[in-house]
Amino acid sequence: MRRAFRFEHRARHRRIALAAAAATLGLAVSVPTLSWAHAVVFPRESTTGAYEKYVLRVPNEKAVATTRVELFFPRGVRVTSFADVAGWQLEVETDSAKAITAAIWTGTLPPQRFIEFPFVAVNPKTDTTLSWPAYQTYADGERVEWSGPEGSKHPASVTKIGAATVAGDAGGGHARWVPWAAFALSLVSLGLAIRKPEARPAA
Repeated sequence: MRRAFRFEHRARHRRIALAAAAATLGLAVSVPTLSWAHAVVFPRESTTGAYEKYVLRVPNEKAVATTRVELFFPRGVRVTSFADVAGWQLEVETDSAKAITAAIWTGTLPPQRFIEFPFVAVNPKTDTTLSWPAYQTYADGERVEWSGPEGSKHPASVTKIGAATVAGDAGGGHARWVPWAAFALSLVSLGLAIRKPEARPAA
């Protein structure tokens, strides 16, 4: 009887450990990557030829204020309009054809804050990957270039442009819920594992 109890005790601990690992994994896949710690343009995926509302999100990762943000638009993207951002002044750069090539915002972003700069643009009509070089200037004169390759210390944000399909949209919608479903399932597993086992009748 004592041996059976020890076996049940060890088995229960194994179930708890496995459930805890599942909960940790579920949390890991359900929490989005902290890409907001860099200058990022959202959304990260969009549709060919669409009029898309983009948002440049810029955090202040230093102990001094951010005073200037520059964003250079990739070729093939036609920027049409910008939203007003309280406390920030917008300067737009154009080429000889009057197409918008860059936007420069000046203002004050205190430490441990982030700001978002919305704009609307027309996507290219063919599948491609857009790269958004951005530059962040601080009050102490430092200018950080968010223009490097993916995986670098200061990567440029990218957006994948592709054709929309009904199946693809449906799959994308389901995919957004998969991490949260996995997390919920892992929590249920953990609850079942730590539940006190029912008393068994004596043999």
